[in-house]
Amino acid sequence: MTSVADLVAALGSGTIRVVDLTNPLSSSTPTLRLPEPFANLVDFSLEQVSAYDTPGPFWKHHNIRTGEHIGTHLDAPVHWVTGRDGHDVSQIPPSRLVGPAAVMDFSAEASADPDFLLDVHHVEAWIAEHGALAVGTWLLYRTGWDKYAHSQEQFLNVDENGSHTPGMTAACAEWLAKNTPISGFGVETVGIDAGNAGGLEPPFPAHFHLLGNDKYGITSLQNLAQLPATGALLVVAPLPIVGGTGSPTRVLALVDGR
Repeated sequence: MTSVADLVAALGSGTIRVVDLTNPLSSSTPTLRLPEPFANLVDFSLEQVSAYDTPGPFWKHHNIRTGEHIGTHLDAPVHWVTGRDGHDVSQIPPSRLVGPAAVMDFSAEASADPDFLLDVHHVEAWIAEHGALAVGTWLLYRTGWDKYAHSQEQFLNVDENGSHTPGMTAACAEWLAKNTPISGFGVETVGIDAGNAGGLEPPFPAHFHLLGNDKYGITSLQNLAQLPATGALLVVAPLPIVGGTGSPTRVLALVDGR
């Protein structure tokens, strides 16, 4: 592929197809629940303003109410204390939002152990098999967790010992942040950290290291099983909210359709 015209032609012919990696956004979309004394964001809701009636005889429209980090969403650097001097959502360079996708499949490990943590040696083994991570790569962590995306209870998987969802070790988070040229890290779970990451050192290391080193996060992804390990192109499209720490986001992948 050598030009935009080639891309347009390939999309039209089906040689390249578009895979939607976004969890549909509604009032029932599973969301993070922080324990007291921490404050939670509001869930997504629609408020009908008109529906082909007196307030709007020819149209239907709504007000929306939502937290920034609801459903499939992007985390900007300013979301975390370590990135407080970094970009808000509106300031993220557009070139960082489009890039190659590298998909690491650890769904078998996460199925056997919901607390499974990705470590440096896992990523190094993936690189040895598939090649180095290119500049601007979106590293996508497939765990199979998208199968729970329509159930708040299963998605958060909480018991008396906390939430049990896969994530990464603190060492892996620091290594990815400081030693790879990725634009960001994407997961199928509710956040880029493991459910029990509050007990790691530092707490929530994926947020701490990645956002503190100008890497971005995307969460609640779907359909990663439809992507190859390499060769897909990712398009991440958050709302450019001025001052925003995150945004609900449409995430699309372009893959070989042959």
